[in-house]
Amino acid sequence: MDLAPEIKAWRRDIHTHPELGFAEHRTSQIVADKLASWGIEVHRGLAGTGVVGVLRGQPGTGTIGFRADMDALAMQEVNGFEHRSQTPGAMHACGHDGHTATLLGAAKYLAETKNFAGTVHFLFQPAEEGGGGGRVMVEEGLFDRFPCDTVYALHNDPALPLGTAACVPGVIMAASDRLKITIKGRGGHAARPHTTLDPVVVGAHVVVALQSIVARRVDPIESSVISLTMFHAGSAMNVIADTAEIQGTVRALSEEVRKQVAALIEQVATNTAAAHGAVAEVEYIWGYPPTTNHVEQTERAARALEDVLGEGRVFRDRPPVMGGEDFSYMLLARPGAFIRLGQASPDGTGSVPVHNTAYDFNDEAAPLGAAWFARLAERELPR
Repeated sequence: MDLAPEIKAWRRDIHTHPELGFAEHRTSQIVADKLASWGIEVHRGLAGTGVVGVLRGQPGTGTIGFRADMDALAMQEVNGFEHRSQTPGAMHACGHDGHTATLLGAAKYLAETKNFAGTVHFLFQPAEEGGGGGRVMVEEGLFDRFPCDTVYALHNDPALPLGTAACVPGVIMAASDRLKITIKGRGGHAARPHTTLDPVVVGAHVVVALQSIVARRVDPIESSVISLTMFHAGSAMNVIADTAEIQGTVRALSEEVRKQVAALIEQVATNTAAAHGAVAEVEYIWGYPPTTNHVEQTERAARALEDVLGEGRVFRDRPPVMGGEDFSYMLLARPGAFIRLGQASPDGTGSVPVHNTAYDFNDEAAPLGAAWFARLAERELPR
């Protein structure tokens, strides 16, 4: 059954019409309509725009969940191809269009063949890009309503060659938190700085001081990142502002280091500001936990990948990355694994990094991902 042309058409249509987190109305309607047309039971409303498809195969008690994310990023696409985004300020720069089309392909195949015993749940999730749609689905009773013995997902990887995949046990992605620091000083005329308390100067010291946390306070064997990406203050060149605002992201591969770094940020920022006579108010926004693959399920996922890609094409020892992923919430609730599917073709197709304005999902990767989902269902739920 060659589903590649259909999957490609679905993917490019979704790419042309990207939708941001919790607003994936068109995309979720497409998903629901296609699932229903294949005889798959459709449930809507979890996390707002989430869609769950329930497919029962031959008689059996086993259950498995496959997840795909549907949302786009708030970015302006620069590509000029025909299927580029038609929505200003939104684009599928992380390949969720490909993930959705890939899982749809697996759903159609499994609905037609039903070469498994038990139940497959297709979990189409909104708002992975910072909205925590996976967390919301779990909190709203995803696994109570749709029991899953195990749960699996994939993500495209432009750093891996097409036809390969990474399937690694343990921690594979970092916790992803956000940070906002408000420096409160005293404004005034820029020509009379001695009568003010300059929040820009204080903020600059805070920025430098925070960089010492990872360098000098965290065990070098551990991994953490503090990236301060925004610094806003003032509105006129000859006015010292009253306040300055610093924002950024914090990453860690373990809960212990995550909590340690959060506490040190509060301590270092407030004490540095106080040393200059100012006040620092720290708002630490806890985000996604580390993504941790379960050992047994990772091995099962790897064996299914080898069935599809061939021996020697599945990497089992790649180091973790510092990106975050809200599939982590599903892996906290159920055993499973998250794999990275290579999409870089020799001609350069699929090699642009994610979250880049020139990114595009490689359509040749989708049939491989769909075959993996299908093979995993057949392996895990044998007739």
